[in-house]
Amino acid sequence: MNFPAISVVIPLYNESLNIEPLYKRLTAVMQGLQLSYELIFVNDGSRDNTLEVVRSLAATHPEVKYIDLSRNFGHQIAVSAGIDAACGQAVVIIDADLQDPPELINAMYAKMKEGYEVVYAKRRQRKGESFMKLLTARLFYRLLAAITTIDIPLDTGDFRIMDKKVADALRQMPENHKFLRGQIAWIGYRQTYIEYDRDQRHAGKTGYTYSKMIRFALDGITAFSNFPIKLVTFMGFSVSMIAFIFACISLYIRYFTNLPVERGWTSLIIAILFLGGVQLISIGILGEYISRINTDVRRRPLYFIRETNIPSLLNP
Repeated sequence: MNFPAISVVIPLYNESLNIEPLYKRLTAVMQGLQLSYELIFVNDGSRDNTLEVVRSLAATHPEVKYIDLSRNFGHQIAVSAGIDAACGQAVVIIDADLQDPPELINAMYAKMKEGYEVVYAKRRQRKGESFMKLLTARLFYRLLAAITTIDIPLDTGDFRIMDKKVADALRQMPENHKFLRGQIAWIGYRQTYIEYDRDQRHAGKTGYTYSKMIRFALDGITAFSNFPIKLVTFMGFSVSMIAFIFACISLYIRYFTNLPVERGWTSLIIAILFLGGVQLISIGILGEYISRINTDVRRRPLYFIRETNIPSLLNP
């Protein structure tokens, strides 16, 4: 069996209006490289006619492969499903909304041929996105860089090209709460980047709501940092120290001065609420870690496939 030189993984969620323009641009890029290739579209439980559009393409273009997941498992799991199916010597990850220009693959592939195993795209500007989204993304990446021990690139998404050995390594990391850009950074190998200006969406609405962004941020932080647990320990010691100091001050005032020691309900309620808040925050942080451990211990499959035209997945 002849394996393609490049596999392109494209996760889809309600992207029916973007698939054909993306296909045309990707085809032009791949034909320009004069390399064999496959395009792997992963339908992640879309509610529009995304699957029908992909089926139509696959019926007339043998390089088009598709995977229809049994439900919406999330962007990172959909990308993982595509990587699992990819058999190219290099694997490209790109979203379908055309915010990341397919034409940049030329420069990324050329950079990889210089000896790098991973070449990722670093954003200089992000067009068409709200101030709040830009601000939260900027703060998240910098917070993550500050509290993790691995070098996760700033201002990057999943748009990148990587060698087959990196894709093989990712297949050995089956944790349920995926944070692929962190996993790829953790794997190592020689990595570099190319800067670009990110465009606004070609059509449709983004599937990344603020709630999904929060869950994604939690996955990144809990997967690659124990800083929150250290923070809980620090808060516990701090509160204990403050309580000890106030106790010493109260005892000193009571036995060594003539000043009265106030016994008010206000100070008591404030102390109870403060300690209660610290305890609830601590339990919540510990619960996040325990929940992720519990999910991984179950060893459930990351996803299920409802339909595909990839023979190796039909007859595993």
